[in-house]
Parts: sequence; C-alpha cells; structure tokens
Amino acid sequence: MLPIQRREKILGLLKEDGAAKVIDLASLFKVTEATIRQDLEKLEKEGLISRDHGGAYLRNIEDQVRNFSLAHQHENVGKKEQIALKCAELIEDGDTIILDSGSTTTEIARKIKGIKNLTVITNALNIALMLGAEPGIEVIMTGGEFKPPTLSLTGQKAADFFKGINVQKLFLATAGVSLKAGLTYPSISDIVVKKAMVDAAEITCLVADSTKIGKTSFASLGAMSLIDVLVTDAEIEEVHKNVFRDHEIEIIIAG
Repeated sequence: MLPIQRREKILGLLKEDGAAKVIDLASLFKVTEATIRQDLEKLEKEGLISRDHGGAYLRNIEDQVRNFSLAHQHENVGKKEQIALKCAELIEDGDTIILDSGSTTTEIARKIKGIKNLTVITNALNIALMLGAEPGIEVIMTGGEFKPPTLSLTGQKAADFFKGINVQKLFLATAGVSLKAGLTYPSISDIVVKKAMVDAAEITCLVADSTKIGKTSFASLGAMSLIDVLVTDAEIEEVHKNVFRDHEIEIIIAG
C-alpha cells in the first residue's frame, strides 16, 4: 500500500471511530509505529486531525457531536435525497425496519415521517431523536459503545441486540461496494453490528449513491450476495449494473 493510500484509510478510520492509537494503527496496517507517526504528522499539517500522546483524533469532533452533524452529510446531498425518497416508497404501514447509521439513512428517516404503525430499530442516535416523537412511529435503539463521528452505537453489545430479532427490511449503508471486495467500510468496529443487522432482516436494501459503487474501503463485511436490493442514483455505470444483475440483486434507480 502506498503512503498516500494508507493515509486516506487512516483518515477514513478516524472519520468513523473518532480516534485511534498509534500502536493499533501500526498493527492494523502492518507498518512501524514510526511510519504511523509520520502519517499522522502529515495529516495534522493538512489540518485534518489533531495528534495527542500515543494517537490522534478527528479535528472538530466535539462541535460535530454537539451539533448532531455527520462527517459526510454534505457530500452528494441531492443523490442521497433522491435515494431516500425511493426508499420511503418501499416502506409500508405496519412494517418493522432497521435503519443503519449514516448520512443516506438519515435522509431516509427524514422522508418516512407520516408512515403509520411503523417500528424503526436503529443504532443511530440522530435518527432516534429525529423520529422518536413522531406519531405512529415506535423507535427502538440498540445498546453499545458510542462512536462520535457517526453518532452511532457499535460493538458486540449492539450486535447482540439483534439476536432473535426479525424485521421486514434493513436499509444498510456502505462506504464502498465492489465485485472483488464486496461491502466495505472504513473501520472494523461496525462489521459485527452490520452482520447482525443483515441476519435479522428478510430483505437487505443497500443504499449507496453511484460514487460508492466500484469503490473499496478498508474492512469487508462480506460478498455482494448479502444484499437483495440496491437503491442508487441514475449515474450508476452500466458495467456496474450488470455486476449486480449477474448476482440476482434488484436495482432500483432513484431520480
């Protein structure tokens, strides 16, 4: 892995977890601690992170949490809104659904207000607060460890919540999806939770704008066969459509 690629993945991990230790990053990327310190120093000079003793943390993380904002919420906003509207059409009165944490799933939460007798299970604090007072919507939260950048709960306790749970639909986020790597994420911390979500759902809907298709991130959840439906925007390339169709995954185009 080239140094610039490693720094991109380190930054992606910090955007997911908020902070990381040098010793853990060195083990994860299989390089020396000195190399990681050099990476962190460069990222700090670029104004992206702050270093402390033995590690680093995402800059402005306290303001982000205080304002209930997500790191990626301003990226591809129009596409995410279109995807959210299409997802809302898939949800029926009386459904029980899982909303994964993320900027696209947050948009879905905004679009489902008004659906009656709906139960929403989520690990996202911002989604729970958004829907918690909505008439006709029951919100259930997982337990787990709090991750500031994604305003979410994670870890084994969050995953254990889904044991014995059965829902109609899961709306799953991703950082990248490709034929070779499958569903991928910047951090390994959420993998166990997302796997439990998939196991609990009759239908798994991957919500991903076209910029994430054909891309890979750091940690793999599993093969594309884990999903039943892809909801994306009209800019998806034809070659990528064919890959999903070859795996018998339904493609729903928003917009």
